[in-house]
Amino acid sequence: MTEQKIILSGMRPTGRLHWGNFTGALENWLRLQDTYRCHFMVADWHVLTTALDRAGEIPDNTREMVLDWLGAGLDPERSVIFIQSRIKEHAELFLILAMHISLGRLERNPTFKEQVKDLELKGEISFGHLGYPVLQAADILAYRAAAVPVGEDQLPHLELTREMARRFNNHFGEVFPEPEALVTRFARFPGTDGRRMSKSLGNTIEISASPDEIAAKLMPAYTDPGRQRRSDPGNPEICAIYTWYQRFLPNEAERTAGECRTAARGCVDCKRLLLAGVTDFFAPLRQRRDQFAKDSELVTQIIEDGCARARAAAQQTMAQVHAAMGIG
Repeated sequence: MTEQKIILSGMRPTGRLHWGNFTGALENWLRLQDTYRCHFMVADWHVLTTALDRAGEIPDNTREMVLDWLGAGLDPERSVIFIQSRIKEHAELFLILAMHISLGRLERNPTFKEQVKDLELKGEISFGHLGYPVLQAADILAYRAAAVPVGEDQLPHLELTREMARRFNNHFGEVFPEPEALVTRFARFPGTDGRRMSKSLGNTIEISASPDEIAAKLMPAYTDPGRQRRSDPGNPEICAIYTWYQRFLPNEAERTAGECRTAARGCVDCKRLLLAGVTDFFAPLRQRRDQFAKDSELVTQIIEDGCARARAAAQQTMAQVHAAMGIG
């Protein structure tokens, strides 16, 4: 039997996950469990690059996010679920890899440039923020991952990982594989205001939201602004509600679009039908999450076991690094 390849992926713990997180990453993780040896990381150190002042929120946010993972169906028997900061080998490898990349190369990283612009970081940029891709490389290479699921916007970061792995191997011998990208072309997932769903924009609906909470956000959500009256024909392509139908109720999407264009269905009725469907869609997730939330000791044990497994793998990698370099 061919051994399954290792993959590494992670999320920053910023609290409960929303529909955009589910469609953009978590749903893909569930599928990957069937074909890869998966390592899923709570990237708590990465939060510090842009939210150092909110470090105190990380423990609670970590717990909430792990509950969402387990509720969605991540299986701790098949996947290693762990917390980045609990594996100190990441920090050691980060230091070593930092010697294999220039300051100029990091400054040319297009993802970094975009983030500085998007976050309007006009003051000094911390070394930790600039060096984010190096820590990300350490995260990946600590497990000698063969592949990494990424969106197209993260490809420059992964290329930096490949460069650092290649340079280390050229200096000290073959230790690290150059991880391949498992490119996931995430569609732009709209929030309640029609813009990209994002916590920073306050336009999210959580995957663990109750039916009442979903209704409170869904019913006033953005629709076609050109449809002023019930009798006006609509344009579903610019309506967030239609996108949600396509994702969560695909069997109803075509009829929904047709009835929107002909004004056979009004926006309020459209939202009510969607509300019933999406409530059912996420019901199993909510139920599993609630079960885990009631068993705090079990969740703690899952995290402890995952960290132990991750630590053992990272220690094996670092033993190879030490042997190759002749230090440590």
